[in-house]
Amino acid sequence: MKEAGKCFFLIFVGGFIYYCLEILWRGYSHWTMFLLGGICFFLCGLINEVIPWEMPLPVQMLLGAFLITLLEFNVGLWINVYLGWQVWDYSDKSFQVMGQICLKSSLIWFGLSGVGIILDDWLRYRFFQEEKPYYRLR
Repeated sequence: MKEAGKCFFLIFVGGFIYYCLEILWRGYSHWTMFLLGGICFFLCGLINEVIPWEMPLPVQMLLGAFLITLLEFNVGLWINVYLGWQVWDYSDKSFQVMGQICLKSSLIWFGLSGVGIILDDWLRYRFFQEEKPYYRLR
């Protein structure tokens, strides 16, 4: 039960932060972005829980950006294409795939994944007495 509470807390924090960032960036959001943002935050935070801390932070960020882009594509196909909700559409962007992902967003995910990884680590350390975070840059 303690693990479930920790997961819920981290997903909630990540979802809330992402939802707020999207409102600041686009002026609006959608409840699915709260869920997707929370899940992405949680999964990026698991990178150095599963892979040793010695992995350089930029490599963790690259994995995070890839993971977020993969989730964005799959969730986009489901909610935007299959359900027709049109929560986002990158069709007018350069280097996009089916309007669901684009290179510009993936680059943004790279930077945000670094913030997410570090924030997740410090939340785990502060609230759940997990290992004190440390990072390698290369």
